[in-house]
This record gives sequence, C-alpha cells and structure tokens, in this order.
Amino acid sequence: MIAPWPFDVPVDPDAHQAQDWIVTELSKPEYQAAQPTWFDRLSSAFWNWLSSLTFGTGPATQVPVLLIALGVIVAALVGAFFIFGPPRRGRRSTVTGVLFGEDDRRNAADIRRAAEDAASRGEWTTAIEEMFRSIARGLAERTIVTTNPGSTAQDFAARAAVRLPAFADALASAAAAFDEVRYLGRDGQEETYRRSASLESDLRSARPMLASAIGSPR
Repeated sequence: MIAPWPFDVPVDPDAHQAQDWIVTELSKPEYQAAQPTWFDRLSSAFWNWLSSLTFGTGPATQVPVLLIALGVIVAALVGAFFIFGPPRRGRRSTVTGVLFGEDDRRNAADIRRAAEDAASRGEWTTAIEEMFRSIARGLAERTIVTTNPGSTAQDFAARAAVRLPAFADALASAAAAFDEVRYLGRDGQEETYRRSASLESDLRSARPMLASAIGSPR
C-alpha cells in the first residue's frame, strides 16, 4: 500500500479554503486579460436590448424595430454632441522636427512661451524669430500647412495664405521680419514683435478655407 504524499492538495477543502483558491486563481493575469471591457459590456447590453424589441415575426415587424433602434442611436449621438461638444482631433502637439533650418522638438505653445519670455527681457530679435516659429508650428499641428526640412519662411507664408487668405499680408510681413532678423542681421523691434504676436493669437482661432473650396492656380 502506497502512503499518501504528505504535500498533496486536499481534494475536499472547506468552503472558506475553496473561496480563497477561486479568488487566487481568477486574479491571475490570464484571467484578468480575458475579462470583457466596458465597451464589450455596453455593446452586449445594447444588442440584448435590441433583440428584445420583437413585436412579432416576419419582415413586417423587423422594420419598426430597426427604426426604433436607429432613433435611439441618433438621439444618443445628438445628446453626446450637445453635452460634450464636437469631437476634437487629437493631432495637436505631435508635429516635431526641423523647422526653418533647426531641429526643434517643441510644440507651438512651448515656442510661443519662449518668444514671450524673450520679449519680457527686451530681446526682440529672438522674440520675433520664436513667434514666427510658433505660428508655423501651430498651423502644422492643425494640419493647415505642412512644414518640412526645406521649408523657408516665405514659402510657408505663401502656402498658409492660400488656406488663410484674410491673413495673407500679415503672414508675408511676419515672414519678411523673420528673414531680416534671422539671416540679414537686422535688430528686432518691439513693434515688429507685437505684430507677429497679434498674428499668432489671431491664427489660433482662424478657420481655414477647405481644400475643396480652393481653386487650382491658373
């Protein structure tokens, strides 16, 4: 007769011990990963409710059910729109890289703060440069105008003016000021900086023309 192994797991645990085993087992990662998400539960509840909307059999009764379900979905979407507002595009602050000849990993807000800090110290040349960079990075983050390593200030201003024609002159002026302090060695002036800062502020809320509404160049 073979003696029982002294460390065998008992096959007849009491209720408390069995509960502990179950909790321990279900807490393992493989079981947690298999749990349905809130979206899974919500979808399942919705389809269960939809399946319960049966008023008979045959195609004649399926149409009202589908119409009711469609009405509920539309009402939910309209309610969400008024409560939470239109969906925001998560594309801001994701554009980095070379900007007018320099590798720049900052977002538009960071560059704008750098411009404002320089202006507070009276460093108008730096402030003008940084503010125009903030303009360019901001429009790129909104996917209005793209930037690439070969983009110049004048090229950027011209392409931005196509989408934002009301700001064409101001963009050209800001680009010229950037080139003057950046490449021609001219000293920046407070008035010039103020114009660029005002333009940057206005552009943040400006609505561009749709690409489909822009005619092809003649």
